[in-house]
Amino acid sequence: LPLCFPEKLWKMLESDQFRSIWWSEGGKCVAINKDLFEEEVLGRGVCQRVFNTQHIKSVIRQLNLYGFTKVQRDFQRSASLPEFLSEEAAASAHSQILYYYNPSFNRAHPWLLGTCKRR
Repeated sequence: LPLCFPEKLWKMLESDQFRSIWWSEGGKCVAINKDLFEEEVLGRGVCQRVFNTQHIKSVIRQLNLYGFTKVQRDFQRSASLPEFLSEEAAASAHSQILYYYNPSFNRAHPWLLGTCKRR
C-alpha cells in the first residue's frame, strides 16, 4: 500500500538521506529549509519523487490538511549594534526555515502517527 502523507514525512525525517527536513524542538516540530527542500525533494525526477508535486505550496497545504500549524520562532535581540546586525543576518537566513507542529506527530511517540488524519 502507498504511504499516506504523514507516513512519508516521518520516513523522510528518520532518514539520513535528506538535509532539507529534520526534527526540531526535541522531536516535537518539523523543520524545513524551504529552498533546499524545493531543490532536494521537489526537484527530483518523476521516478524518484517522494510527493506527487513539485511545489512547496502543495506540501504546506498537505501539512495544514493533516493538522500541522506553522510555528513562529522568536529571537531575543541584542542591544549592541554589531551583535544586532549579526543576529539580523542569522535571522534572515533562518527565515528560509519553516517550522510546523502537530501534537500527534512527535518523534518520541511514534504510535501517535496513526491518529494523524486528514481533515
